[in-house]
Amino acid sequence: MKRIGVLTSGGDAPGMNAAIRAVVLTANAAELEVVGFEYGYNGILERQYLTLTPYHVNHLIQHGGTVLKSARCQAMFSDDGVKQVAAVLHELAIDALVLIGGDGTFRGAVQLSQHYQGALMGVPGTIDNDVDGTDFTIGFHTAVDTALDAIDKIRDTADAFERIFLVEVMGRHTGYLAVAAGIAAGAEQIICPELASELDTAKILQHIRNAQQHRGRCSYLIVLAETMYPGGAAALALELERQGVECRASVLGHIQRGGRPVGADRILATKLGAYAVEQLLQGAHLMMAGEVNAQATLYPLIKTGDKQKKVDQYLLNWQQQVAQY
Repeated sequence: MKRIGVLTSGGDAPGMNAAIRAVVLTANAAELEVVGFEYGYNGILERQYLTLTPYHVNHLIQHGGTVLKSARCQAMFSDDGVKQVAAVLHELAIDALVLIGGDGTFRGAVQLSQHYQGALMGVPGTIDNDVDGTDFTIGFHTAVDTALDAIDKIRDTADAFERIFLVEVMGRHTGYLAVAAGIAAGAEQIICPELASELDTAKILQHIRNAQQHRGRCSYLIVLAETMYPGGAAALALELERQGVECRASVLGHIQRGGRPVGADRILATKLGAYAVEQLLQGAHLMMAGEVNAQATLYPLIKTGDKQKKVDQYLLNWQQQVAQY
C-alpha cells in the first residue's frame, strides 16, 4: 500500500476535520501518500483532489465543517456511476479509500466494493448517531451541546413568560439527539420515534395539563425529533393552539451541524481516523472503524445501517415515569 484516498460525504459533522487530520498524520508516519477528494464521491468523478501533507492539517483539529467539503453524489445511485468512480480510483492508483460519513456514505462504499479493487474503510461522522457498530459517531457530542445551549436559552424566555415551547432538533429518523438534549435540558416531554410511531396530541395535551395542575402556570418544554410531525414543530404548535394550548415553536435546524467540535468529538475523531489507517495497513477491507465500550473496533460496513443500536431505554423509561411534572 502506497497511496490512500480520504473523503467526507453526506451531512457535515463537527470533528470531521479532526478525523481528516488523524488520517493524514497516521498515514504520513507510515510513509503513505494521502489524496483528499473534495465534495465526497463527486470529487473522485470530477478529479477534484489534492495531496494532503501534515502541513495541510496543521491547526485543523479545532475547526468545524470539513476542509474537503461535502456533497451528495447522484451518480452513486446508478451502477454506471459507481463503475466510473471505481475506474478513476484505479486510474489514480488509490490503494485504499477512507470514507468519513454516515449510513448513506457507507451504502455507497458497499456498492463501490463490487467494482473497486482497493480496500475501503469507513469512519462514522454524523450528528445523528444512527450508525451501528459504534457507541457514538463523530459530531454527536457537539450537536448535543449546541442543542442544549439553545434549549437552555429558550427555557430562560419560557420561564419569563411561563410559556410552553416546542423545540425541534435534528436526527433524521432516530431520537438520539432528542433524548440526549431533552434529558440534559430537563424537558418536560420528549417526542421521538423510539417512544411513538405516531403522535397522539391528546396525550401531549394531557401531559401539559397534568404539569399545570401540579405546578400551576409554568414554563414547559417539549423536545421534538424532526420528522415526527408533518410540517414539523411549527405545525404541531398550531395544532396544539387549535386545541386550546398556547404554544411557541423553535426549530434549531442546521446550527446543530456547525461549530467547533467539543473535546469528546476531537478525541473520538482522532482515535477512529488513526485506527482506520492502521487497520488498512493490517489488511482490513469493507469495514468501519468504531468505538464500543471505549475500545476501537472494526464493524462490517454492510451492517452499519441495520438499525440494531438503540437509544438508551433506561433514560426513555425514566423520562416517561418520573420527569413529567
